[in-house]
Amino acid sequence: MAHSHDDFAASVAVRISGDVPLVQAIGECKADCATHGIYIASGARYMGKREVWTGCPDCKEAQAAAELHAEAQQKAQAARQRIEAMVEDAAVPARFIGRTFENYKAATQGQQAAKQIVQSYAEDFAGHLKRGTGLILSGLPGTGKSHLAAAVLQSIMPMHCGLYTTCMNVIRMVRGTWRKDSDKSEAQVLHMLGTVPLLVLDEIGVQYGTDGEQTILFDVLDRRYRDMMPTILLTNQAKQGLKDFIGERSFDRMAETSRWVSFDWESYRPTARKEAA
Repeated sequence: MAHSHDDFAASVAVRISGDVPLVQAIGECKADCATHGIYIASGARYMGKREVWTGCPDCKEAQAAAELHAEAQQKAQAARQRIEAMVEDAAVPARFIGRTFENYKAATQGQQAAKQIVQSYAEDFAGHLKRGTGLILSGLPGTGKSHLAAAVLQSIMPMHCGLYTTCMNVIRMVRGTWRKDSDKSEAQVLHMLGTVPLLVLDEIGVQYGTDGEQTILFDVLDRRYRDMMPTILLTNQAKQGLKDFIGERSFDRMAETSRWVSFDWESYRPTARKEAA
């Protein structure tokens, strides 16, 4: 004997007492949605009294999609806020926030090669973090070193956070702890500089490196060398000039663990001023 849908639903309904089921299917009927038109609604009677009919499935699907979209937007906003906070912590100069590999202008073969090397470094940063390997970007001011270094810092977020600072700022940070009113100790500053996942040091060799400055830089670079922490140096010096500035011991450590990338072309800044005019 064939059984109807209603008979089957009634047979499996949970009963409160006697012949009154807790939920009883009462069949299907056509319903009209103001948005999507005619659809088939299924009905159920609860405790023998209250009837409930299913709503428009297209409306339900649209509502679910809207909720997923809203959730995705909330997650994206939270991610943006985390990245913005990390950019601030990384101290990326305001001029270089938003500088990416995509908007780096690589017109010559040399520029394309430099971009490829630095971008590949960023894409495999997890490996470089494990090995403690870095880069030395060498070239005249305005050749794009800071742009690409900032692109590395921003592209490795939010998995990793780094610090962008200048050579003289590192020296000032350490010397600042020598004041009696300093709220940080020298050990705390050196620990921070030594343990940040990626340290980008700009303006290496802008001024003459005194013995005291070389000692501070050696301490920072040696800590990172011993703990296998990646470092990117930006300099306008050639190899001998960089060695003279940071000292032979620091240079030897950087030469051992870092790839030298030459930015041997003219400054882009005059062109940028003409384009902005």
